[in-house]
Amino acid sequence: MQSPFLKEGCLHGCCPSPFLGVTETEETVSKPRSTSSSCRHKFSVTTTSSFFPNTQFTNHESLPSLQESFTHFTKSYPEYLETTQVDQIRTQEYYHLSLSNHICLDYIGIGLFSYSQFQNQYSTPIASTSSPPPQYADFPFFGISHKSVNLKSQLLHGGAGSELESSTKKKIMDFLNISENDYSMVFTANRSSAFRLVAESYPFQSSRKLLTVYDYESSAVEAMVSTSEKRGARVMSAEFTWPRLRIDSAKLGKMVVRKRKKKTNRGLFVFPLQSRVTGTSYSYQWMSMAQENGWHILLDACALGPKDVGSFGLSLIRPDFLVCSFYKVFGENPTGFGCLFVKKSTVPLLECSTSTGIVSLVPPNKLFCLPEDSSGTDTELEQATGSRNQDRELSKSSSFSGRMSVPSMKNGRHKNVEASQMHESEVKAEQEGPKDSENSIQPVQELAIQSESRSSEIECRAMDHMNSLGLMLISNRARFLINWLIIAMTKLQHPNADEMIPLIQIYGPRIKFSRGPALAFNVYDWRGEKVEPVLVQKLADRSNISLSYGFLHNISFPDKYEQERGRVSERINTGEKVRVGSKRTKSDYVNVVTVALGFLTNFEDIYRLWAFVAQFLDADFVEKERWRYTALNQKTVEVLEI
Repeated sequence: MQSPFLKEGCLHGCCPSPFLGVTETEETVSKPRSTSSSCRHKFSVTTTSSFFPNTQFTNHESLPSLQESFTHFTKSYPEYLETTQVDQIRTQEYYHLSLSNHICLDYIGIGLFSYSQFQNQYSTPIASTSSPPPQYADFPFFGISHKSVNLKSQLLHGGAGSELESSTKKKIMDFLNISENDYSMVFTANRSSAFRLVAESYPFQSSRKLLTVYDYESSAVEAMVSTSEKRGARVMSAEFTWPRLRIDSAKLGKMVVRKRKKKTNRGLFVFPLQSRVTGTSYSYQWMSMAQENGWHILLDACALGPKDVGSFGLSLIRPDFLVCSFYKVFGENPTGFGCLFVKKSTVPLLECSTSTGIVSLVPPNKLFCLPEDSSGTDTELEQATGSRNQDRELSKSSSFSGRMSVPSMKNGRHKNVEASQMHESEVKAEQEGPKDSENSIQPVQELAIQSESRSSEIECRAMDHMNSLGLMLISNRARFLINWLIIAMTKLQHPNADEMIPLIQIYGPRIKFSRGPALAFNVYDWRGEKVEPVLVQKLADRSNISLSYGFLHNISFPDKYEQERGRVSERINTGEKVRVGSKRTKSDYVNVVTVALGFLTNFEDIYRLWAFVAQFLDADFVEKERWRYTALNQKTVEVLEI
């Protein structure tokens, strides 16, 4: 299996190498820059110097217009105009985004279907002789039935499943460029379920360590950690150095590298390649180093771009486990499912353990024929459990965009909160703990298909669109948008007479060629005090902009940042200790607003976000919003003291 990344990257010169250096900081070398290095440097210089040089905006009314900003944007990034095919797809297949005037910056994962496809399927009712038709616009789709099975047995003897499952698996594996000869796959309820399945089956008795690399709080990772510790694992985590949140390479290297020459399996190394919160990209070389030192690798691909998974080179680094997540319709329906891939040579090493995280896909004509008391098939049970946990999760998770109000749809939006990232909007059907948004995706209830009576072949039009666009076009578009947004955000400052106080603080990388299309930031008022991220999210929602929020953690503050540490961090008042490095301790958290750009995001989306955030330059903005909504007899958002 040859990665398309390897075939395309060299031709353009600016493509990130699949094997970056282990050190996260850029190396200074005296020899001439390589073509790729020169391209990266040129990109950073162009971005930094082209937009608003020597300019600070202290009033939201002083921002340049959308048209003026876009003209300047395309003049500096002329290659952006080569991505107009995305805009055509958005207009034809996702027209609800324009009709609703809604901006979705909280979707993480890979889309399955287009809105146009959803509307076409909805127009074809499903006949049911035993039950009344559904009352929701979510049908016809297919649902899931939960089953209590052994992961190892399912991988070895589960077979291809139904025609629907078989065709869906084939579609997904082809999209991700994963060979059925090398990997077996199971559907899971969400990302957390996939992580827990691995933790319940991994042989921690002989390979005792679990090492994770996450700069944010994730319900999926916490579920894995909790399960692994109960099974005797010694849990460790990487640390991230303030303020750019780069991996502390020295500390992680000591944990990864063997201290003895004895060649035994050391444990499980869980690696995301990219932070779904800060957008930080991590070196592939960490996985290579871990493999050389006897670790099994779990690659968390949920935060990668839609074509990145199939392009990073599975033939070069063959992880033992790979987890990714899918949602149904961008801007309309964020529910979906997770996928767990296990390398076939690794399956025999797993231990037998029965779990409820594996699911089956149910065709729409069978949705209403499931026994009401059937164990493992009652999806309402999972949803009820998730709703009971929702209030508990809201404090540390973010929300997905739900259904929007457009002329052809029912009014109202529903939010599906997943428990983790913040970008983790994973509502755990079971007991999980923070839009992965960690897209970890909420339990799926339906998935659009060509009616089973017509064909068992599933049509995933969103994935077809991404395949037609290709890695380079999608990556370049996201790169231009996220870096412009960062520059624009940092140009907002309060008009204080004594000192200029930045409105925004960004966490993680700033202007960078290889950063991911995610951003973590906080808003500060004119006194330098943080505006609570949940409040920013709610006010953005009133402006038809969906954001997420969550917690950064595992942060290491050097001594020179001790004063800043007290200003930006907080401790969660749960009394619990969290893991930093190889020890459990009370850890600093940073509660942040998070943004995720999808392949359909356009310049107007990020401009409107910038214009919304700029309103906080008005010292009375929050108070005005409270009174405005009270006057309109709408539900008042609780405004925290700031």
